[in-house]
Amino acid sequence: MTDHVHDLASVREATERLLNAVAKLDNASLSEESHLPGWTRGHILAHLARNADALVNVFEGRPMYESAAARDADIQRDSGRPLEEHLTDLRDSAARFLATAEPAQDWQRTVELRNGVTDLAANVPFRRLVEVELHHVDLNIGYELSDLPDEFAEREIAFLADRWSGRPDVPPVTLQYPDGRFVARTGGTEGTPVVLSGAQDDLLGWLAGRGPKGAHLAIEAGDAVPELPAL
Repeated sequence: MTDHVHDLASVREATERLLNAVAKLDNASLSEESHLPGWTRGHILAHLARNADALVNVFEGRPMYESAAARDADIQRDSGRPLEEHLTDLRDSAARFLATAEPAQDWQRTVELRNGVTDLAANVPFRRLVEVELHHVDLNIGYELSDLPDEFAEREIAFLADRWSGRPDVPPVTLQYPDGRFVARTGGTEGTPVVLSGAQDDLLGWLAGRGPKGAHLAIEAGDAVPELPAL
């Protein structure tokens, strides 16, 4: 069961962890490549700030972004700023998100995200946590998938496995740990079933499209590690 109060506290902690790490960078390092193709570290920081404001829009019943083009333009516009401007924007936008999300409200109402996706308001704090945690990894500054809190990694694996469930372009996949413990099932019902075994961070990396496309996963059944569609 979703606990939005717990998730908001986790967002606050993850944001502080991110801010402390980013504060150790310098202006030159912001223009260097991140783990995301085509994005510098500055692009990721700009996206995180604008995502916080976009989720304020979601809570207040407005479109998450004016348009896909406007979203991309805002990220590009803000990506080249100096470090102090990024830090100020990250702090201020995070504070706006928490100020909007923390007060009592109807957590069971349905809200609309991007591309017509809907969800319960109670799930939005976890969605923000995903943005902060995974993009912290994407910055390529020493915070790795293996550094993510176990509770978060387990929940994100379950969330992403559910996201890929029922997809006709993904065969049925069972995920397990190296000792054989079951983790999750995902994919559709057609094609040759696949059983993949790996550490928690490797399973998460495959589901989230991070890392070398499942290179560290063992194929216990099936012919190959399936390639997932883009998130």
